[in-house]
Amino acid sequence: MKMEEVLGSKPRLRILKLLFDIGELNVSEIDRRTGNSYKKTLEHLEILEREGILEHKNYGRIRLYRFNLASEKSRAVQKLIEDWERASER
Repeated sequence: MKMEEVLGSKPRLRILKLLFDIGELNVSEIDRRTGNSYKKTLEHLEILEREGILEHKNYGRIRLYRFNLASEKSRAVQKLIEDWERASER
């Protein structure tokens, strides 16, 4: 997908910002904190994972999502969020 397709979604941006701030969360907690439905949250998470930005690990039936530290795209997104927040503080 093109960058604007991946990052041009407000729900996906909210998910990325949330995971940047918190570290890792399960799908239910992400949907609760972002105000999306479980189904839509899962769709957005799957897109972000397919692009290599996020990864998940399973603990039984619980799926935790976090940034994929091995991914260049993931590091670029994290740097963008970090730089944006720093610039917004000025």
